[in-house]
Amino acid sequence: MKKKKVLFISQEISPYLEESELATIGRHLPQGIQEKGREIRTFMPKFGCINERRNQLHEVIRLSGMNLVIDDNDHPLIIKVGSIQQARLQVYFIDSEDFFERKAIFHDKKTGNFFKDNDERAIFFARGVLETVKKLGWVPDIIHCHGWMTSLIPLYVRTSYSKDPVFENAKIIYSLYDNEFKGELNKNLVKKAYMDGMEEEKTKDFCDTCFIGLNKAAMNASDAVIKASKEINKDLQKHFDEFSKPKLDYQDPENYVNAYSDFYDEIFENVEALVE
Repeated sequence: MKKKKVLFISQEISPYLEESELATIGRHLPQGIQEKGREIRTFMPKFGCINERRNQLHEVIRLSGMNLVIDDNDHPLIIKVGSIQQARLQVYFIDSEDFFERKAIFHDKKTGNFFKDNDERAIFFARGVLETVKKLGWVPDIIHCHGWMTSLIPLYVRTSYSKDPVFENAKIIYSLYDNEFKGELNKNLVKKAYMDGMEEEKTKDFCDTCFIGLNKAAMNASDAVIKASKEINKDLQKHFDEFSKPKLDYQDPENYVNAYSDFYDEIFENVEALVE
């Protein structure tokens, strides 16, 4: 039997960033799923606070060199890779001199303000991952997104990339976390994110660019949802409770790898039943 393939896209993975619930799951879930016999690929942004020398990151020349156009501006895409040796886990990093050079993640360290270009950073990250997976020629069965910065992935896969043979049969799972940010992304997010094939009907949810709006929109565009944090925003909890597609409630740290693996099996079985 062919190994099932799971693409993990996370905005945080330890030890590259400080410990958080999201970063911990981003680190241990791919390892656990790989140990269960699945083939995986893992992606995250190469934030400027990640020490390249200490983490032994290096550029993958054959994957770099593409330009992504956002709001009529060209942004060169740089792909780097690192390994978590004890986990036998390889991590691909999406890098950009325009978006990821600063020594902070989402907020200015001096003012505490949310970066004004976090919308374009999220767009660049989402498209950078999808274009790199295409270049690898690696066809995922499941795409599992972690963190609001991945919220555009379900939209892109269901619209502009829907007929691409790499993604056309992939099922998307979106995980909800208790990592709310204040404020909102630029109101022109959808306009900036636009690519051919994006029907207005599928982009309208993404016009609400606050934390709650982005997560709701990502849920609506996904095939399944996981509540990754025990406590989440009450509006998202309500949306989760009313979600009619497959969903998995919160799992404690001792059990989540097994529970997520079983949930993947459920999604795989649904796909195979449809094919038959």
